[in-house]
Amino acid sequence: MREGARLRLDYSAQSLWRVDRTIEEISRQGAPYAAVETVLRGFGAYAGEVVVRLTGGEWWSSGGDHWVRTPDGRLWDPIDEARRCHRGDGSLRLLCRDATSGTA
Repeated sequence: MREGARLRLDYSAQSLWRVDRTIEEISRQGAPYAAVETVLRGFGAYAGEVVVRLTGGEWWSSGGDHWVRTPDGRLWDPIDEARRCHRGDGSLRLLCRDATSGTA
């Protein structure tokens, strides 16, 4: 990722496209997980907050782990999803789509 790059985020579902692409770019550049762990956690927390705001959900935590609980009772782990994105098998955008699919 280029130094000084700015990522404009507005807590919209659409902004998660940019987050997914940024994680893909970090991964493509070969950044080891240990070097980007904090950034991935931040991206996951951002995605979780998007879900909370769009659904009226709430954050849950236990033993250092954090999830989002949507009003329909489902639990989501956006921080783990960000880690999966780095491995090439996750999408914060799709997590948000799935989490918001049960809302009106």
